[in-house]
Amino acid sequence: MKAFLKPLLVILVCYLLLKIGVPLVGSILHPGTWPVIPTGVMKMYVFFIVTGVLLMSTFSDEGYDALVGPIVDLYTNPAKAMLKLVTVVLVGALGAYITYQYVKPTFDAPVELRSIHPAPPSSIKAFGKRFSLQKLKNPFRVEDKEQLAKSAEEGGIVYYKNCYFCHGDKMLGKGPFWEGFNPVPANFVNIGTIAQLTESFVFWRIATGGPGLPSEGTPWISAMPVWHELITEEETWKVILFLYEYTGHNPRVTKEHH
Repeated sequence: MKAFLKPLLVILVCYLLLKIGVPLVGSILHPGTWPVIPTGVMKMYVFFIVTGVLLMSTFSDEGYDALVGPIVDLYTNPAKAMLKLVTVVLVGALGAYITYQYVKPTFDAPVELRSIHPAPPSSIKAFGKRFSLQKLKNPFRVEDKEQLAKSAEEGGIVYYKNCYFCHGDKMLGKGPFWEGFNPVPANFVNIGTIAQLTESFVFWRIATGGPGLPSEGTPWISAMPVWHELITEEETWKVILFLYEYTGHNPRVTKEHH
């Protein structure tokens, strides 16, 4: 048992120095702050500490036998079958607990910065085919104002059947369910949302939803469903028309330069 206590004590002391000691020194040097070590760097340091301690502890044959011997005895000695079972269960439970801490849902905003409107991919696959977003246009945005109004009205029906519950009846991002989401649903009336976007971008975001976000859109994942599995391509374009017609915004247009 003593063979385990010394390396464990060294690892624990080093960990506490990183977790508490470094921020404490930082707070003394810079009053009013508590500069913690980033999680990624912390993991790297702990890995090297554990590896170094194990190498030092098993450098000699005596040290190796003293450290590894009890482990081998625990797993090979029939008289210690119950202790082995308890050890396996405890180690497994500890691993499960650590894993859960990493994947459990949380409503806390992440420390990392999140791109609200990340760069779209060059193409997407939706509705059973592939679309090039750079060339994609809304087929229902026509010069005929009556036809345009009719398509937008049909898009409104789609919106209030599917999107209203999160984005609200006035598109302010405050539908009946909005308080249950983090980040909250988009406010389409706000000049910082669809008014800044092309219709092809909005088509991409609606069609692929939260799972379609690139890495810069994480870790604060949108709860938007993958709508191309729930509504048709035609309904998607018409609801986009309705979003712009209702809010009075014009979609951003990408101009070609020659």
